[in-house]
Amino acid sequence: MTAASAQQAGQAQVNSDGIPTRPPGKTGQNVSRICLGGHSATNPKMMSEAGSLKLIQRAVDEGITFMDNGWDDHVGETEERMGKALTEGGRREKVFLMTKICGRTARDARSNLEDSLRRFKTDHIDLWQFHEMVYDNDPDWGFAEDGAVHAGIEAVKAGKVRYLGFTGHKDPIIHLKILGMPYDWASVQMPLNVMDVHYRSFQKQVLPVLLPRNIGVLAMKSLGGNGSIVSKAGIPVEVALRYVLSLPISTLVSGIDSEKVLDQNLKIVREFQPMTEAERAAIEKQSLAMAGDGRFELFKSSKKFDGPVHRKQHGFDTQVG
Repeated sequence: MTAASAQQAGQAQVNSDGIPTRPPGKTGQNVSRICLGGHSATNPKMMSEAGSLKLIQRAVDEGITFMDNGWDDHVGETEERMGKALTEGGRREKVFLMTKICGRTARDARSNLEDSLRRFKTDHIDLWQFHEMVYDNDPDWGFAEDGAVHAGIEAVKAGKVRYLGFTGHKDPIIHLKILGMPYDWASVQMPLNVMDVHYRSFQKQVLPVLLPRNIGVLAMKSLGGNGSIVSKAGIPVEVALRYVLSLPISTLVSGIDSEKVLDQNLKIVREFQPMTEAERAAIEKQSLAMAGDGRFELFKSSKKFDGPVHRKQHGFDTQVG
C-alpha cells in the first residue's frame, strides 16, 4: 500500500460519539470504523442473553453502527439475541445490519434469509454476505444455475436485502476467483492483520483489486482469530488494531465479548491516528520472522476455523480440529 492510500485510511468523518466513520464501498452510507462481531457478543457459553443484549445496546449507544452476524452463529442464537437487542429503543434504525448466508443453493439461501429476517424482527437486511468462501469450488457452486447468488439478486430486487457481499478466510486466490465472476459486489470480508502481509496475503493480493472497484473492505481476524497475535506473538492489542485501522478499510469486525473489551476498543478507535509508513514498516519487520509459516493464521492453512455447516456441505468432519 502506498503512503497516499495509507493516508486515505485516516481521512474519515467522525460521528457524534467520537468514532470515525466511512462508507462501505459504493453503499454511500457511513458506518463506524469498528464493527461489533456478533459471534463473540452473543456467545451463550460466555454470557447470558441479558448480558448480550446489554453489550449490544451499549455498543450502539456508544456509536458503533455496524453489526456483524451469521445465520449459523451459535445455531441461530446470535441473530435471535441481536434482533431482541436492536428492537428496543429504535436501535434497528441506527445500525447497518449485516448477516451471512450459509446456503450454497438458491433454495437454501432463501430459507436462510427468511430465518434471519424472522430472528432479527426486521423487514430487510442492509448487507447479506455469502459466508465462508473457503473451498475452491465454493464460487462455482454459488454461481451455478441453481446457485445462492441468484437468491441474493432476487432478495435485492424484492427489497429484503440492500447489498450483497461475500466473506472468506482461507486463500486470496478464492477471493480473486469470486471477484472475477459476473457480479458487482458491495463488500468483501477478509483477514487483515500484522501477520497477513507476509503469508498468503489478502492485503497484497486482494485489497488492491477492491479499492479501484469501490468495493467495501471489511477487515476481520485482526488478532489472529483467537487473540494469539497478542497472547503469543506479543504484539500489543493497541498496535495490532491500529495497524489494521490504518489500512484503507471500511470497518474492522472486532470480537467484542465483554464491556471491558468494548471500552478498550472504543478508546483505541476514538484516539486513532493512522500509522506512518515508517511505523507500518517497523511492525512488519517485527512480525516477519513469526509470520512466514502461518502459525498465527491457522484459518488459512487448516480447517480449524471452518464452520460446521460448511464442513458438512463439503463432506468433512464437523468437529473442530
